Parts: sequence; C-alpha cells; structure tokens
Amino acid sequence: MERKNQYALITGATSGIGYELAKLFAKNGYDLVIVARNHDELSARADEFKSFGINVITIAKNLFQQEDAYSLYSELKLNGISPEILVNDAGQGVYGKFEETDIHREVDIVNLNIVSVIILTKLFLKDRLAKGSGKILNLASIASKAPGPWHSVYHGTKAFILSWSEAIREELKDSGITVTALLPGPTDTDFFNKADMNESKILDDPDNLMSAEEVAADGYNALMNGDDKVISGLKNKLSVAMTNLSTDSMAAHRMGEMQKPSSEK
Repeated sequence: MERKNQYALITGATSGIGYELAKLFAKNGYDLVIVARNHDELSARADEFKSFGINVITIAKNLFQQEDAYSLYSELKLNGISPEILVNDAGQGVYGKFEETDIHREVDIVNLNIVSVIILTKLFLKDRLAKGSGKILNLASIASKAPGPWHSVYHGTKAFILSWSEAIREELKDSGITVTALLPGPTDTDFFNKADMNESKILDDPDNLMSAEEVAADGYNALMNGDDKVISGLKNKLSVAMTNLSTDSMAAHRMGEMQKPSSEK
C-alpha cells in the first residue's frame, strides 16, 4: 500500500457505513480524521486504523450542535490540516407517527442530518477551492426518493441532502471538486435501534438488509470515479425505479406499508 499523504475527514466513523468507509480509506493509504461523539470508541477505532500504517486524528464532537461543526474545522485549521476528502456520514432517524414523536429529537436530527452537513461542506469548500481539488461524499438514502410515513423527518432530511448535493455538484463542475451522493437502502447497522425502529415491518425479513461493508464499497468506488450518485444494491435500484414511476401519494402509501409497525394491519 502506498501512503497518499492526504486526509479523509469522516463523520460517524466509529460504526456502520462510516466505519466501513474509514477502513477502506485506511486500506488505500489515506490518513484519517475521524469524528464521533464517544472518545473511547474513537480511540479504539484509531488504534485499529493505525494498523494500516496511516496517521489517524480523532476529534470528539457532537454534530447535533452546529457550534461543534464550526469548531471541528477550526481545530483542523489550527493543526494545518486540509482534508482532501469529506465524508458526511453521521445521521439519525426517529420512528413513529409525526403527531406522536418528540419535536426536540426531530430538531436534533435536522441539525445532524442537514445543518452540520452544510456547515462542514461550506468550510471544506472554502478550504479546497483555492487548491482546485477535493471530493465530497454525502450520505443520502433511497429514503430521499420517496416520502416516508412513520419516518417522515428522516426521509425529508435525505431528500434535502440529495437535492442540495446535485445542485452544488453542478456549481462546482469546473472547480476540480466532485460531489457524490450515496443512496443506501436498509442496511445492517445500529441505525434502526437508534431510531427506535425495531417494530418496523422493514426488519421482518433479514434479507431486506444490505451489509455496511457492501454499501461502503459502492460509495467509495463512486466517490473515486467522481460519479454524481450511486444507489447501493440491485433491490434498492429496483425500488427507486418503481418510486420514479409512481405518483408521490402512491410512493408514500407503498413506503408507509413497508415501514409501519408489524403490529399494525
């Protein structure tokens, strides 16, 4: 393996898709800046990634707070680090009927899934534009392509991420900086647990879930190719194709049937 002497900054890097992406960057010789909330988890992952012979910087931040997104970049600047790659992976959902879910939790999720992502991307671009190179990978979801009853705020945040990613990609087309959106479907991570989503019908069939490793590989390859987006997995490609052929209300009904609790008829 050849050291790239370039840093990849990855949020949500201690578990799930973010962890698998970090591992791929490490294996391919990139130095890492890994970001998550838990110091101990960061430290354990850093030791693992260093075994690939790269540098790893750990920064514990709570990206539910926009101040932490700003201070993360300030710390990098103070240390003279300009990441070549930004992976906006950190994200959460909250499950349930909108009338019943906790508004504070939902505002947190909007802050994590949207606000921190646009802050980090803005700061990354201000840093990289003069250098004329850089790559951004934004975690969208097949949820970005259809309204999601029982998971409405999460789907809405991912629709924002996909639309905005496509828009800034066009703005940046002559800059040397690429923007890629990764659209996984249901993936075998701690996401459903954190979203209190274990009652959802979507989990009734384990075959519905892709592995985080497969999704990360699709995202990594698309990012390196400079693709605009990648839908991970054949079943998910077919699901998005069906959504594209449906009216919005049909797509919402279909998604609602898939996601509602198993106890609901």
